[in-house]
Amino acid sequence: MQKQRLIIVAILFLVAIAITILTTLPLQLGLDLKGGAQLTIQVQPNAEGVVVEADDTAAVKRVIENRINGLGVAEPITQLVGNDRILVQLPGVTDPEQAERVLGGTAQLEFRPQNPGTEAEFQEKYALRRQLDAQLTSLRGSASPAASDAEIEELETNIDSLDQEILALFEPVGLVGEYVTNAQPAPTQTGNSWQVFLNFNSEGAELFAEITKGLAGTGRSVGIFLDDALLSAPTVGPEYTAQGIAGGNVTITGNFDIDTASDLAIQIRGGSLPFPVAVVENRTVGATLGQDSIRQSIYAGIAGLILVLVFVAVYYRLPGLIADVALVVYTLLTLACYSLVGVTLTLPGIAGFILSIGMAVDANVLIFERTREEIYKGNTLYRAVESGFFNAFSSILDSNVTTLIACAALFFLGSGLVKGFALTLAIGVGVSMFTAVTCSRTLLLLTVLGLPAVRQNPKLFAPKVPN
Repeated sequence: MQKQRLIIVAILFLVAIAITILTTLPLQLGLDLKGGAQLTIQVQPNAEGVVVEADDTAAVKRVIENRINGLGVAEPITQLVGNDRILVQLPGVTDPEQAERVLGGTAQLEFRPQNPGTEAEFQEKYALRRQLDAQLTSLRGSASPAASDAEIEELETNIDSLDQEILALFEPVGLVGEYVTNAQPAPTQTGNSWQVFLNFNSEGAELFAEITKGLAGTGRSVGIFLDDALLSAPTVGPEYTAQGIAGGNVTITGNFDIDTASDLAIQIRGGSLPFPVAVVENRTVGATLGQDSIRQSIYAGIAGLILVLVFVAVYYRLPGLIADVALVVYTLLTLACYSLVGVTLTLPGIAGFILSIGMAVDANVLIFERTREEIYKGNTLYRAVESGFFNAFSSILDSNVTTLIACAALFFLGSGLVKGFALTLAIGVGVSMFTAVTCSRTLLLLTVLGLPAVRQNPKLFAPKVPN
């Protein structure tokens, strides 16, 4: 009895947390609910007719993602479509032509030597740039989007201005992305950190050697810029004073882990690609359509939930009412999980949530039917409830595990909206198992043990029990 009471207290605590999360961390809405712009960008062969490979498109995708961040779009979606196309969804964007102008240009990668006498100024501005980046990242993940929109816009304006000031501290010498042949992350010899390998063609190797010869041992940096924004600023050791870093093979070291090294390599590859890009489709999803979809989806969800609650209460009597309480708890916990995980809720995602409600009811149905069977066998009510849960658990586990396997396949092999459906369904299935095994079971046992009138009236559980 004491154990059941402690579990109920824990469940009530979780419900309070879930309500707090839902009131302070609103659910993110996808393009089909919020409205916005959808662009299809095609990576085209260059003037020499070089065929676009999947790796090339992936590198261009990373550059486009950087540009989207500059647009200040919340919860954008970018995904590869085939070997040469990128689908971009921008919820809340009201000017798709601006998005097309920003995203449709070829990436501009450039290597610049730092001007003499700018060491202190660069360190100050570079530190401020990283500080602003951290603030922007924090605001984009803020629990209060409405309060942070103006701050985000102001930060982005300050960052753009600061980027131009930093760019002016470096001298253009014509060493651009077309001279880079490859960029790859690799572990250091000790294996404790990572580095980035760069390869230049013969002309680029000569230019890079000349740059590094003038910078060696001075403490000034080689600025690596992508679309005028500084990616990295490595310095050159004094051992390269005589000839610079010659040969075209360059190693960038620093405090890299595998993620930061891979990110820098991908951005350099994307900026060095000679492939032009073109926006082949620019479609706008109206806000009215999004509002209609939200309203109809809410109506459908509420109607489905009410019908399920009524059916379960009428058919299963007292256990049905307890299942209804568990189902309300399930709904609150599931929506709170969506907010915490950062699920972007789309129409397929809402469909996954509504379907998971049916999965949650299914677990209770199995338990109640097993409980009725035990009562009809002549077992006491307490033993029937315990046996019902024990006998139904394997079936509940099997059905939920198979559903989770299907969700995993859809999530890792699917794309876009299919992933949203899989994620929402998987979260719902996981929470339904928790509520069925803990909430429903605990409430039933607490009712049976704590209320003698219930314990002495098995007809509340199984109407066909003889008098």
